[in-house]
Amino acid sequence: MKKTSGFTLIELMIVVAIIAIIAAIAIPNLLRSRIQSNESAAIGNLRTLTGAQTGYSAANGNYATGFPQMMDSTNGPAFLLGSWGAGLAKTGYNFTMSGVASGTVIACYESTAVPAVLNRTGIRGFFSDCSGVIRWGIGVATVASTPIGE
Repeated sequence: MKKTSGFTLIELMIVVAIIAIIAAIAIPNLLRSRIQSNESAAIGNLRTLTGAQTGYSAANGNYATGFPQMMDSTNGPAFLLGSWGAGLAKTGYNFTMSGVASGTVIACYESTAVPAVLNRTGIRGFFSDCSGVIRWGIGVATVASTPIGE
């Protein structure tokens, strides 16, 4: 009889089954880690927006009403760099910013970070305003939402 070397079909099927079991365990953990990473980046981006708004307010006497004002460098330095605005997702989140008027002065601002795809790029939404407190809520956050850390 001639002896052949190699793997049998049964042995190959067992190896494939083991790999499938390991993948089934690892993939949910990977997705959860990605969501946590996106949420941390969104909080960091809201902190960047808060700092940029504080600088803009110190230089101009009121807050900016949107991203274009923050990124304008025609009358001095831009307070915000990068790609910001409607439809531009950053790390799985969409950011918005608006000014809150008090008479003729923009006395405050509101910034939000909403997951681009809920439960896939993020679970929590975030909110920040001129108080500097970042708040979170499931999907969307508002001024009434719970501050981070509580």
